[in-house]
Amino acid sequence: MKLRIAIWAAVGALVVVFWTLWMSVTSSTLHGISRVLACVTCPVSLGGHYPLSFYFALLVNAFTYALVGTVAEAIRRHYRHPALT
Repeated sequence: MKLRIAIWAAVGALVVVFWTLWMSVTSSTLHGISRVLACVTCPVSLGGHYPLSFYFALLVNAFTYALVGTVAEAIRRHYRHPALT
């Protein structure tokens, strides 16, 4: 279970890296569907009016994904069927 939660946190960190690269390649503001996707996949971007460092966003998003992963893994473990032998 710890490995799966670590994978969730790593995915959260990769999402921040992706959006940082996306914003550096395209314009520095997000509009339309890209804004919606950024808000859904990177909740720290909801505070877009305040300057946030890359590392702070990375840590907050990794923590958020780890928290979501913990809940998802707990639900998965609860509903997992016993193996038939």
